[in-house]
Amino acid sequence: MMEQLRRSTKWIMILVALAFGGLMFFEWGMDITGQTSGSFGEIGRVNGTPVSYDQYMASYRNLYDQLAQFQEEPITNAQNSELEDQAWDEVVNSILIQQELQRRRIIVTDEEVQTAALLSPPPDLISSPAFQTDGVFDITKYQQFLATADNLTQLQLEAYYRDVIPRGKLLRQVSSGIYVSDAELWSAYKDLNERASVSYVSFEPLTRVSDDEIEISAAEVSRYYNDNTDEFLVPASAGVISVAFTKAPTPADTAAVMDRALEIRQSILDGEDFGDVAMRESTDEATAPDGGDLGVFSQGTMVSQFDSAVFAASVGRVTEPVRTSFGVHLIEVSERWGQDSAQARHILLPMARTDESEIDLLATADSLEELGESMPLTDAAVSLGLETDTVDLIETLPIVPGAGDVAEGGEWVFDPETMVGDVSPVFENRTTFYAIEVVSIDLARTLSIEEAEVAIRGNIGTDKKVATALEEARELAAEVHAGRTLAEVAREFGLEVRDAGPFARNDFVPGLGRHNAAVGTAFGLEVGEVSDAVEANRNAYVIERTGSEAADSLAWLEQVDVQRVQAVGAIQQQRLTQWIEALRANANIADRREQVLAPAEDQLPLPPVF
Repeated sequence: MMEQLRRSTKWIMILVALAFGGLMFFEWGMDITGQTSGSFGEIGRVNGTPVSYDQYMASYRNLYDQLAQFQEEPITNAQNSELEDQAWDEVVNSILIQQELQRRRIIVTDEEVQTAALLSPPPDLISSPAFQTDGVFDITKYQQFLATADNLTQLQLEAYYRDVIPRGKLLRQVSSGIYVSDAELWSAYKDLNERASVSYVSFEPLTRVSDDEIEISAAEVSRYYNDNTDEFLVPASAGVISVAFTKAPTPADTAAVMDRALEIRQSILDGEDFGDVAMRESTDEATAPDGGDLGVFSQGTMVSQFDSAVFAASVGRVTEPVRTSFGVHLIEVSERWGQDSAQARHILLPMARTDESEIDLLATADSLEELGESMPLTDAAVSLGLETDTVDLIETLPIVPGAGDVAEGGEWVFDPETMVGDVSPVFENRTTFYAIEVVSIDLARTLSIEEAEVAIRGNIGTDKKVATALEEARELAAEVHAGRTLAEVAREFGLEVRDAGPFARNDFVPGLGRHNAAVGTAFGLEVGEVSDAVEANRNAYVIERTGSEAADSLAWLEQVDVQRVQAVGAIQQQRLTQWIEALRANANIADRREQVLAPAEDQLPLPPVF
């Protein structure tokens, strides 16, 4: 148990504000002492409190590690810039909160620490297997541990609670007075669970109203252009030469993986234990510690190639290498029950480049970048046997053939300091290395009225067609309101009646859409009632409600307590965000990262910060 606890003590290094009693918890950032100990020392101040480089970098590293675990592709320069700003904001917020705790004189007593330690374990300990029984947190095991904990652990726990409890008190002060009525909760529940069915007529104005019926004057075109100038903004673009080469394994790499799989298979056939080999060789982290054991699974559970091999293999004998989208597998079927289910274990080798191939790939990238510093990109590519493409790159959608999304390269191209003829460094994304040479740059601009006229006339024409359809819809609705059926009048107008539902307010409804006037109108009608003309989705509708399924009030009562906690938590989070924003707006925050962390040759004398 002690070893498992030691693996869980990372929570002690993370300041998590926890509102006890089942309330939400939220992160407050890293150390807030304001002490400077890093090589760069002070990089800013918050209301006079220093922000140390070590604080900032601790927050940054935490955010960086989280993002690196979340995505497979390398972190781009753009993402890194965002992480730097997020880390700064996190530290600033933490200092502001500590200052607010001091201003409000919020403290914690020894008794509060003892009670919280006994009854409110840190979240990571609650999820630790060391304190669970049959997968459920066991408070008795936790309290037994507390009774025998060493001095260091007790000090760590005390430090945690002396930080968390005041923040919980502050949270309750910031979010006090929150009340969500039963009426509000019932309304929200109904929005998710009440259902309607409708019959409706759709007028489809873009096809029903011909262009010949629409007249558009020059004055209307001019007025539209002046009122909607933002619509005619053309993003910056650039003509570029690009070179892209894949990170994917080569045929030789694939052959090497297959050869390695055959070697491993032969070693098992020669007597080595399958489980021992799986623990050593398999890259399937979920099964390798258990010797590759997949347990019992039914036919059709696995990917097709794997599934076919399992249900065709001889029981107890290692298969030939089986290739799937995950890599190359060696499989041993322990038991099989006909074609229904099987128990098996496997060894997974990923389809990856060999060390030699990876070195060659990186050497190519380095060579391309070095050559690009002294010659045109086309010449550099030819010298390395690489192909080039000529591409028009759009600032808002930077795509390059063979590389896909090149957001980082796009940032470089459209940087104000980049000039025609410049060759970029070699960038990389998840699948590709690439480089770019700028041939031409067209700055962002606004289309002239002459260039935009065709689009303007199209938009005005659409609006007029919808207006025409709405007038026709009003006529149809009036006939129905006079006592005729929707189907009867629709036939006279040459239209069909369609049905939809049952659907909830938040559903996407084919033919009607989502979260619009058509769906809202459906729920505003009584069964059998017909609407007036309704405009939605650049279309006109007349809607008749044909059915209703009420939300189950008993089911609502069964879950209302959980719903209330969720609703209050959402409001708390909103208030907390607004409160933090207000603190920042009224704070004196000096951000000196750009000056302090700039390369030495770029640094300017620093102004005094008070």
